[in-house]
Amino acid sequence: MTTVLFFEKPGCRNNTRQKLWLAASGHTVLAKNLLQEKWSRRELRPYFGDLPVERWFNPAAPRIKSGEINPADLDADTALTLMLNDPLLIRRPLLKVDDVPRVGFDAEEIRAWIGLNDEKPSSDLEVCHSHAQPCPETETTK
Repeated sequence: MTTVLFFEKPGCRNNTRQKLWLAASGHTVLAKNLLQEKWSRRELRPYFGDLPVERWFNPAAPRIKSGEINPADLDADTALTLMLNDPLLIRRPLLKVDDVPRVGFDAEEIRAWIGLNDEKPSSDLEVCHSHAQPCPETETTK
């Protein structure tokens, strides 16, 4: 299969399950800490492709949940500035295969892109199964 560069928030159960599914599908997963990576605009922007800016963001990030930041009101430049200063805002995981970057874990998109087996975990991989919402974030994860 292929080698997947997988930027995650360490300790996120969904990221762990996503990596396991990729590995079970025959891929080699190289996990990196999304929060400790030294991102630049030029490096981060391609992961979002042509997605609307609002979908670049992690909806469970504290600053979004509190209403401090409303992704729907932002342009791409402002969004990147915010994310470079606070990586908890970045939707996870960021994936890269060869020179192709992607954001998020939409199983059908990944299956079409690089392939996934049918051993899908029983719950939604973008929703925190213990809270029925995207994985919670805390300030201690920075």
